[in-house]
Amino acid sequence: MPDDTDRFEAVYRATYDQIIAYAGRRCDSPQDAADVVAETFTIVWRKIDELPPGAEARLWVYGVARNVLADHRRSALRHQARHRELDAEMADLYGDPADHNVELNAIAQVFRTLSDDDRELLSLVAWEGLDREEIATMLGLSRNAVRIRLYRARKRFSRALDEADVRFTPASAIVPAGRPL
Repeated sequence: MPDDTDRFEAVYRATYDQIIAYAGRRCDSPQDAADVVAETFTIVWRKIDELPPGAEARLWVYGVARNVLADHRRSALRHQARHRELDAEMADLYGDPADHNVELNAIAQVFRTLSDDDRELLSLVAWEGLDREEIATMLGLSRNAVRIRLYRARKRFSRALDEADVRFTPASAIVPAGRPL
């Protein structure tokens, strides 16, 4: 009688290609298919004692894959629902008021043209609400170096907004909760 490892290896070799094809045809991405296959064979290993003998083993593995795929789909739906809830919450917090004078898409587009370092500094201030001292500690810089870099980043961002003909008004500022910029 073969031991559990031999039984698992045999069923793995006999069914892997079929299960990866099965998952690949049913998943939205190769990564999702790989996750489904990995979880399927993890369960097969954990439940090796329940593995039926002979040709039924292949069908049993298909059944496990089917259940894993169903779990994967339910998880994806929950994930999408959470994202929709978060998007709605963020829209409430930082939504576009009716009298908004700035095109946020234009600002985002200009922001993406900045260097990684400029975007990081400006994001740490505007989105994370960190002050210069906190940024200095985080980046391992002096407070003065942060002050200078932040000043230059703001100037470059301002110049890029001007070049893109984006006009900024105080009413259009997005300010992190609890902290002034």
